[in-house]
Amino acid sequence: MSRFALKKPALILALGIAIGAAGGAFVATAQQPNMQAALSSLQAARAELVAARPNKGGHRERAIGFVDQAISQTQMGMNYAGD
Repeated sequence: MSRFALKKPALILALGIAIGAAGGAFVATAQQPNMQAALSSLQAARAELVAARPNKGGHRERAIGFVDQAISQTQMGMNYAGD
């Protein structure tokens, strides 16, 4: 198996996150710069976790799940404040 084959799923996932983030950015209002900065940082952290080697005793996967929850909560907070 080539090294590219191992990275391809992570690349596809990162691309999906980027597209989702771009869509979410259009929903967010400009009056929430701190929330938008936090969301960007969380998305960058998730991409780094996805790119990390998977053998971490399950901790990497749990961290990805927690970051996903944080991203979701941040987006919901931004949407709530935008109403």
